[in-house]
Formats: sequence, C-alpha cells, structure tokens
Amino acid sequence: MQNALGLIEVSTFSASLVVLDQIDKSASVRLLQVELNDLNGTQIKIEGATDAVRVAMESAEATGARLQSQVITRAINAAHAATWSVAQSPREFSPLIEQDVVYFPHAGSKEKTVADRASFAIGLIETQGLTAVLEALDTAVKAANVEVVGREKLGGGYVTVIVKGDVAAVKAAVEAARARVADSGLGKLIATHVIARPSDAVLSLLPK
Repeated sequence: MQNALGLIEVSTFSASLVVLDQIDKSASVRLLQVELNDLNGTQIKIEGATDAVRVAMESAEATGARLQSQVITRAINAAHAATWSVAQSPREFSPLIEQDVVYFPHAGSKEKTVADRASFAIGLIETQGLTAVLEALDTAVKAANVEVVGREKLGGGYVTVIVKGDVAAVKAAVEAARARVADSGLGKLIATHVIARPSDAVLSLLPK
C-alpha cells in the first residue's frame, strides 16, 4: 500500500522543531525534509501509513494550539507521483539569508539508548533582529553551562539560536535569554522553547 504524504506548515522555525518533536514521539512516520517558507514559517514533510500520518497531523495541531502558533496540516492519501516529485524539494541555497532553505535529515543522529539522553535537552531562542538574538545567546551561555549548536535564519529578520545541555541548564539559559531580550528593547522576542529528550527526527536536522 502506498504511503500517505503529510504536510505541516508552522509559523516559526522554533515552533516547527517542537511540533516535529511531538510528531516523531507520537506516530511512526518518516521525516522527508523541512523547507523554510520565509514569513510563512516552515513546512514539515513526512510520509507513513495513512493512520500514522493522521495521528501525526492531530499531534501537530494539538502542539500548535498549546504553543499558540499557527499550524496548517494536510494529509494526501495515495498522492500522485507528480505530487511526490514536487513535494520533495531539491537542495536550495538562499543568498538572501545565506543558508540552505531545505533541511534533509542526516544519518548518525540516533542516541545509543533512551537512558543516554534522559537529561539531554535543546533550547530554542527566536527573535526578530540579529542584535537581539546575539544578545540573547550571550546571556544564555553566561547564565548556564550550555553548548551552542547553531543559528538558523527564517527570513524577515527572524533568527533562531539553538543551545544544548542538561535539562536544568538549558531551562536556566533560555529563561535568562528570554528575560534579557524582553528588557533590552533591541529586538522582538518571538518565542523560546525547551525540548527535553529531543526526538531522533529533531536531532537529524541539527548541525552535526
């Protein structure tokens, strides 16, 4: 039986990783890619059995409601071959934001055991304004023992920095960064999130 194609649009980059984490933890689906869509956010593309994709859609919608983030979902059953070919975008580099706009899951991201990542977390700090996000990042790494994983641009001035560490440290770092941006007036705080024990799908998108 042909797999269903699942499409999930999320309004911000940071929220999309939270949504993807919940999808991967709730349904047996495969991540195809995540494509940036400028101010409309990102599109997560998955495939799997019809029932599994339906569960993934429900999880995405529930997570979006909890985050107060716009999430649009659509499951396409028995999609035509032409639809599959267009839905799976090729690699694309944007000179405007100076980075790739299509993310492909990479191999080798799985943790050895569940116990190995029991206290592992990632923190997401998203702002509108590069000065604000760098100020937030500096505050985060000074506040707690966390490692910088990467920085991602969405377009429209939206930037997300990602930090990694144990759950308590990441929570402390993200909270300090959030407070700093709110008080600085240097830019707009879009969102902060902490993902404890991030799923394999999320880990597969992070820089190696």
